[in-house]
Amino acid sequence: MKYVLVTGGVVSGLGKGVTASSIGVVLKASGLRVTSIKIDPYLNTDAGTMSPFEHGEVFVLDDGGEVDLDLGNYERFLDVRLTRDNNITTGKIYQVIPHITDAIMDLIESVAAIPVDGKVGPADVCVIELGGTVGDIESMPFIEALRQLFFSKGPDNFCLIHVSLVPVLGVVGEQFTLMLVISENKTYTTQCSGTASIRPDPSLFSMSVCSAVMVTLQPLLETTKQKLSQFCHVPVASILNIHDVPNIWHVPLLLRNQNAHEAILKQLALLCVAIPPNLQEWTTRAETFDNLTNSVKIAMVGKYVGLTDSYLSVVKALLHACTALSLKPSIEWIAASDLEDESAKLTPEAHTKAWETLRNCACVLVPGGFGDRGVAGMILAAKYARENKVPYLGICLGMQISVIEISRSILGWKGANSTEFDELAPNPVVIFMPEVNPEVVGDLEKTGLRFVGKDESGQRMEILELPRHPFYLGVQFHPESYISSNREVGSICEDTSEWIYLIIPNSFNVRESLTLGAGRGTCIDRIDMDAWTGATIYTGSVKFEFEWACLLVRFDEARHSQWQGKLVHERFHMPRAHRRDESQP
Repeated sequence: MKYVLVTGGVVSGLGKGVTASSIGVVLKASGLRVTSIKIDPYLNTDAGTMSPFEHGEVFVLDDGGEVDLDLGNYERFLDVRLTRDNNITTGKIYQVIPHITDAIMDLIESVAAIPVDGKVGPADVCVIELGGTVGDIESMPFIEALRQLFFSKGPDNFCLIHVSLVPVLGVVGEQFTLMLVISENKTYTTQCSGTASIRPDPSLFSMSVCSAVMVTLQPLLETTKQKLSQFCHVPVASILNIHDVPNIWHVPLLLRNQNAHEAILKQLALLCVAIPPNLQEWTTRAETFDNLTNSVKIAMVGKYVGLTDSYLSVVKALLHACTALSLKPSIEWIAASDLEDESAKLTPEAHTKAWETLRNCACVLVPGGFGDRGVAGMILAAKYARENKVPYLGICLGMQISVIEISRSILGWKGANSTEFDELAPNPVVIFMPEVNPEVVGDLEKTGLRFVGKDESGQRMEILELPRHPFYLGVQFHPESYISSNREVGSICEDTSEWIYLIIPNSFNVRESLTLGAGRGTCIDRIDMDAWTGATIYTGSVKFEFEWACLLVRFDEARHSQWQGKLVHERFHMPRAHRRDESQP
C-alpha cells in the first residue's frame, strides 16, 4: 500500500478536502486504484454529535456512518463508497489507549485495506487527509503516528503534500510568504507551516515534503515559488498552485497541468505502472459549466442557512442536476423561522424579505434537520408549494413536513405533529424513528397523497408524492449522498424519449404502475441489478437488492416479458420524475 498524506497550515478551511479529492482523481486517471481516509482530531467519535453551525454538514454513508463532510467530497470525486471506518477521530482512538500511536497506525492500515471501488482487494494508493492545522495540539498524536508509519513503510511508499496559504495584501498587491513583521523578528505563514510545523526537528521528523500546494487568489508568481522553495526545502517543480477557479471541477485539471501526478508517482515509485491521466470528462464538465448562461432559482428553506456547509451535499447534488439540464443553480437561502407568523411581529423586514424570496423562486427544497425551531416556517413553505403548484422536494425532515402540512391543511387535524416536536401531540402523524404513523396512512392517501415507496415490511413510508402536482416529492432517505462526478446523466447519448426515471430503494417490495411513451404501462415485479452497470426488471416478486438509486427503464419490444433498466449515471438527477398513470386509482 502506498500512502499520500495531505496536511494543512496557516488556517483551517483552505480546501484540503478538495485538494485530497483532486489528487485522488489525478491518480485514478493515471490507472491506479485509490481509497481515502479523513483524520479528524476531535474527541467526538463521529460528526453526528456535533452542531451543524460548528462543523457543517454530517455526511451519511451507505453503512449509516455519520462522518465529516470531506468524505462526501471523496465519494463525489472518486466514485467510491466509503465506510464509517474511513473517518478516524480522536474519540475512536482513545477507546484503545494506552499505545495511542500504535492504535492510530493499526487503524490507518486496516482501513486503507478496505476496498471501496467495488473491486476485490485493496487499493494501490490511500490518500489521507489530516484535518485541522499542523501545529494544533490535538493533532500531535496523529503526526507522531504518521511519522512512525513513514519510517515503517519507507520513503518509496509515503508521500507528504502540504497545503498552505499565500495571502495577497490588497494595498501592496504582493504575494506574501510572511504574515507579520515585528522589528527584526518575523512570524512566517507558509515558511513556518512548511518547515517548523511539519519538521520541528529534522532529526525527529524527517518526512520530506513531496509537494507543497499553495492556495492563492491569483496564480502564484515564479519569484514567490523560488522563495518558498528556498525556505521550505521543496523543489520549485514540486510547488503547486491552486488559485481561484470558476468551478470546483477545474481543480484536478490544475493539478494535472502542473504535473502533480508525476511528482507523486515518482515519490511512490509508480511511474512504471501508471498511465498518462485521462481527464477529458472533467475538462468537458468544467467547460460546460463555464459556458452555461441560464439559471434556475431554488429556495432552500432550512434551519442552518447561516452556515451553507450545513447543506453541502444538497448544494453539490443541485449543482450536478442543474448542470445536466444546462442550468446554473441559483440557491436562495431562506431561514425557515423568517417565514413564520411570529417573525412578522418581531422582525417584519426579515419576514417580508423571506416571503418575497420564496415567491420569486422556481422551486422549493426543504432539507433535513433536527428540533422544532423553524418547523412552522417549513410547513408554510410546503403549503405554499403545494397550493401554487410549485415544484417541491422534501428530504428527510422535508418529507415529514409534507405529512404534517397535509394533515393540518386538508384533513383538518390542527394538532397534527411529529412526536419529535411534541410528545403529547393529539394527532401524531410522524412518530419515533422518525417515520410516518402507519395508522394514518389510509387517511392521508384519501387526500390524494401517495406513498409510492415503503420498506419490505410495508410499514415504513419512504417516498411520497402528489400525482396531480407538477412535481411534489418527499423522501425519508438522503438522495444527495449518492451523487458522483463520474456518473453524469449528460453522458447518455441515446434517445431517451421512451425512458423514465424511477427511484429504487434498498430491499423494497413495491408494485408500482408506470406509464411510458405512448401510454404503455405495466407493473414492476422483479429487478435484478448489477451494482454499477445496470439492471433488468422482470415479472415476479419484487425484491430490490441495490442501494438508493435512480434507474432509467423502458419497455423492450423484443422481450415482452421484461423491462430493460440502466443505472443513471447521476443518481440524484430526476428531470422527469416517474408518475402514475392518472387513470389508475
